[in-house]
Amino acid sequence: MWGALLRLGGRRGLAGAAPPPAAPWSQVVSEAEKIVGYPTSFMSLRCLLSDELSNIAMQVRKLVGTKHPLLDTARGFVYDSRNNLQMRGLVVLLISKAAGPSTAELSFQHNMVSGIYSSQRSLAEITELIHTAFLVHRGIVNIGELKSCDGPLKDMQFGNKMAVLSGDFLLANACTSLAQLQNTKVVELISSAIGDLVQGIYYENSKSSEENCLTDDIGISTWKEQVFLSHSALLAKSCQAAMELAKHSAEIQDMAFQYGKHMSMSHKLHSDLQPFVKESSSDIMAFSLNCAPAVFHQEFLGRDAWIKQIREAQGKGNIMDYKKLQEAIKAGKGVTSAIDLCRRHGNRALAALESFPPSEARAALANIVYAVTRFS
Repeated sequence: MWGALLRLGGRRGLAGAAPPPAAPWSQVVSEAEKIVGYPTSFMSLRCLLSDELSNIAMQVRKLVGTKHPLLDTARGFVYDSRNNLQMRGLVVLLISKAAGPSTAELSFQHNMVSGIYSSQRSLAEITELIHTAFLVHRGIVNIGELKSCDGPLKDMQFGNKMAVLSGDFLLANACTSLAQLQNTKVVELISSAIGDLVQGIYYENSKSSEENCLTDDIGISTWKEQVFLSHSALLAKSCQAAMELAKHSAEIQDMAFQYGKHMSMSHKLHSDLQPFVKESSSDIMAFSLNCAPAVFHQEFLGRDAWIKQIREAQGKGNIMDYKKLQEAIKAGKGVTSAIDLCRRHGNRALAALESFPPSEARAALANIVYAVTRFS
């Protein structure tokens, strides 16, 4: 229904009211894939099925039976119930189709398939490869913090080596494909996004590595800056690069950047909120103490009072009682403030879409926003 309204040019804000009825995330992704004529679930298939990675996959099997996070990442390549792995490439393809060819590129329309240039499809694959490479690199564990139940030390050390090597392999393939696009501005954009990712991940880990540091002493403005670097910059700059490949104006490039930035910020906030908004409370989900609701909670409560609540939730052996912390955060304003922020970013993403002509692709991009701003 909402896709049909958007094709007529209609738009409805999210702030101050619940977002329009949204389809489940998996359905939104499936319908969007049909629009771009490309199964983005297999975006990196050519690389993932190469002889080099096939050999890596055989080596990773040695980690079965341990708790090395590289195993979880590998499982995600095969099945991810939230379809997060292919989201970035899909958005790049959708926004490419929504923008269409520019007047400067009309003579090259014969290079388009399903309304998307081959170079833009390559860019979508590059974006996915970079994201996947950093996911693999995040699977490196701190050997000094291992417990006996995690698995044999030599297996965990081996897992770290595989995480480094396989992540580097994916990143090298992405950089090679990026050079083949032969567009200096696109290379600069994606290279700066890789730098942003490194900087963002450094910020995430620098505080947590300090002794006795339970949670970062940051406000929501600093949290947003860090999340942009580690989660939003790649998609935002990839959307802008897709417009550059089609020779669109600086204004359209900026609107594509704004959509990618604010949609991915909403996506991150939606993910952070899941432990606090799920209807089924039978199983309490562990959550980061630096997630958006916790950061808001700390702002309202005060740093010292928040640290006291965390200490009180720690049981024997420093085992965290997440249910107790969850109840404390839900009793304050942290959750509602994070939901409001999620919808504000959703509104800004929808506003950016107004610069694109009504189409199925634009409707699909809007449906993605509705999906990540829905809370039930």
